[in-house]
Parts: sequence; C-alpha cells; structure tokens
Amino acid sequence: MMTDEELDAWRIAGTTVRIVRDALEENDVIGLVVAWDDKDVLIRKPNRRVVKVSRSYRIQPADEPRLDPLA
Repeated sequence: MMTDEELDAWRIAGTTVRIVRDALEENDVIGLVVAWDDKDVLIRKPNRRVVKVSRSYRIQPADEPRLDPLA
C-alpha cells in the first residue's frame, strides 16, 4: 500500500501513475492522483473520467517499466 506522503508527492508533481490490478496490462488504470482515503484512491484518466480504485493495488509511476503483480 502506498503511503500518504508518496501519493501527495505524485499529486503535487502531476505524475502520471499506473495502477496494476492483474496480470493483463490492458486492465491497468493510468492517470493522475486526485484524492485518497484509507481504502481508496481517485485517479483522473486522460479522458477526464475519475476512477476509484483500492489502495491495495500496486501503484507506480507510468513511465517506469510495468512490474508483475504476481511477483
């Protein structure tokens, strides 16, 4: 789980993040961190829609190579 400090740094810097939900890359959510609470993160996708995802998913900067969620 990501810390509040990491999420806040990405929000302030405007870093595009990738949420890896399963083994299929096409199911990843890519966008900007908007807000979060203890359980969830709000991500604004490039099409301006907002998606609520669990903080238990792996969150990483989108420009880094995708990490395998099963590892």
